[in-house]
Amino acid sequence: METTTKVFHRALFLAGPAGRLEASLWTTAAENPTRAALVCHPHPLFGGTMHNKVVFQAAKSLHAAGMPVLRFNFRGAGLSEGKHDRGHGEQDDVRCALDFLDREFPGRPVVLAGFSFGSTVGLRVGALDARVSHLIGLGIPVNDSDFSYLNPCAKPKLFVVGDKDQFAARDRVEKVVAALPEPKRLVIVEGADHFFTGELHRAGSAITEWLKDQGIA
Repeated sequence: METTTKVFHRALFLAGPAGRLEASLWTTAAENPTRAALVCHPHPLFGGTMHNKVVFQAAKSLHAAGMPVLRFNFRGAGLSEGKHDRGHGEQDDVRCALDFLDREFPGRPVVLAGFSFGSTVGLRVGALDARVSHLIGLGIPVNDSDFSYLNPCAKPKLFVVGDKDQFAARDRVEKVVAALPEPKRLVIVEGADHFFTGELHRAGSAITEWLKDQGIA
């Protein structure tokens, strides 16, 4: 069960590579948190923003574990400047967000989570960036996206997918995750679609339980 953590909210803009990026930072009462977290949102051309309910739930679970959490809008989404770049320039947006967290919480490892498009972009950056210690992929769209870049990644990885996800056939998800090195965990949420409709709390619980097992929560 998630614990209640007081939220100190800070709305801000990051100096992104294609213009300023709208962002939201939840901090905690702890002066020196041991980790920070970053959550990346789904496809902006289909209405995805940092206010997406799955992104919000992931942020809640990470924050409840005592971490400051940064969400931001990719270029061209919300109040962020620039134009959608099909996942290429968005990787630089992720690096910009990591740079910000590194300045705010120097030396603190980052737990990076991404939902749908946010997982394809965020995990690609996080797998290679030494500042990222743990990866979380929610609703990974394996039907039309290549996740083989994770094959060499030995960082702890959590994947949470609904068994009725129209963008992530269960057999494909299982095949992708099976090919990855340990440590890893796959949680299939029975009865859930891509957006975990009606089952969002179970996706949040999967994150919370994994964080506890990782010794983070």
